[in-house]
Amino acid sequence: MAKVLVIDDEPAMVEVIATLCRDAGYTVFPYNNPERAVADLEEIVPDVVIADIKMQSMGGFDVLRRCHEFDLHTPVILITAFASVETAVEAMKSGAYDYVTKPFKIDELRLAVERALEYRMALRENVYLKKELKERYKFENIIGSSRRMQEIYNLIGKVANTDSTILIEGESGTGKELVARALHFNSKRQQKHFVAINCSALPENLLESELFGHKKGAFTGAVVDKIGLFEEGEGGTIFLDEINSMAISLQTKLLRVLQERMIRRVGDNQTIPVNVRVVAASNESLQAKMKAGKFREDLFYRLAVIPIEMPPLRDRPEDIPLLVNHFLLKNVGRNGVTQVKIDQEAMDLLVSYAWPGNVRELENAVERACALCDEHLIQAKDLPPQVITGGSAPERRDEPEFVPGMSLDEFVQQQERFYIENTLRYHGGSREKSASSLSISMATLYRKLEPKRGRRRLAMAKEE
Repeated sequence: MAKVLVIDDEPAMVEVIATLCRDAGYTVFPYNNPERAVADLEEIVPDVVIADIKMQSMGGFDVLRRCHEFDLHTPVILITAFASVETAVEAMKSGAYDYVTKPFKIDELRLAVERALEYRMALRENVYLKKELKERYKFENIIGSSRRMQEIYNLIGKVANTDSTILIEGESGTGKELVARALHFNSKRQQKHFVAINCSALPENLLESELFGHKKGAFTGAVVDKIGLFEEGEGGTIFLDEINSMAISLQTKLLRVLQERMIRRVGDNQTIPVNVRVVAASNESLQAKMKAGKFREDLFYRLAVIPIEMPPLRDRPEDIPLLVNHFLLKNVGRNGVTQVKIDQEAMDLLVSYAWPGNVRELENAVERACALCDEHLIQAKDLPPQVITGGSAPERRDEPEFVPGMSLDEFVQQQERFYIENTLRYHGGSREKSASSLSISMATLYRKLEPKRGRRRLAMAKEE
């Protein structure tokens, strides 16, 4: 139930407002003494404060200031019988949520209180979400205990609260955006926007408009003025992902922005100052592109003030068990699952695999295994085929083609062989596992694969 603090040195006015608020279902704390009311703020923790501006011992503006010293987000509604434009302007400039004049209509004040409570709730949700984001992107959530990851943690901790431009390089799936968000949400800019854009997702002309905005009529389809991401991210961070794909002509314009801290909308001749931190990421070496003449050298050095290189997962296999357990915890609770475990054979396969898709591929593999496993225990059979075989995904043979004149028996044998051979590939060539999976004997498996030599192979297998 919402708590409303009512302060007025006229007892009759306090009673009127208190009755109105009680009828609306709120808990009311009525005060005729403003000093005592502000002294009790910590005990009451009101959701809304209603105070008269003109009181003998302490005015409404003083109450407003004391309330905001206690909690900046507490909405304060000021009431006065001496209405004037100057007073209204002063109230709003001082941070009052609303301003109501006497004599007021009951519905007018009730609506003001309702809106103030909605505002308070929205602020609380916003604070909660920002707290959740900061928790989600704190350094500890970039999983890894390897030496290289510890070095990255230390570097992020040193540079997060600076305004230095940062370049994050690493293969796809290594967590570059996660690092960029950690840098933002652990910096003094965390209350402002984190704006991300994939530079490879848009053609050059559209990317320029997205970054810097455009004026109405600048090009076909520009029917209104549009602000760009640099303006949207004012005071915050802009993350330029896959900057390696940016065209040379646009690189030149970005360089000017980094040098001058000014942007110019497409089709405009006016410059606009911007205060935004730039974090860029590339999934290939910018130095190599620079040497090949595909990336500006001066832009590279502007971006790489502080370079961070994300290691591929294959170079830190000791982090894989930590990551697997982290992803298992993320899957707990889905589809009613309360616990998922993994056996040692499956974990060994995960650790020994090269992970060309890095952490993203590992997360997908764990999610897949959680969905396929029996009795909430992940086994080797639940892992993707390429993980089981220890290499790239086995090539799947094409479906048998239609051959005119083939008998039905021949076609059934062909389909059967096709299915058995793909089952073998899935189990990494293990005939024993394949036979078990197909619910047939080893003898039947050999016979189906090579009818003429099945008996000889079975005899050899028994001898072994």
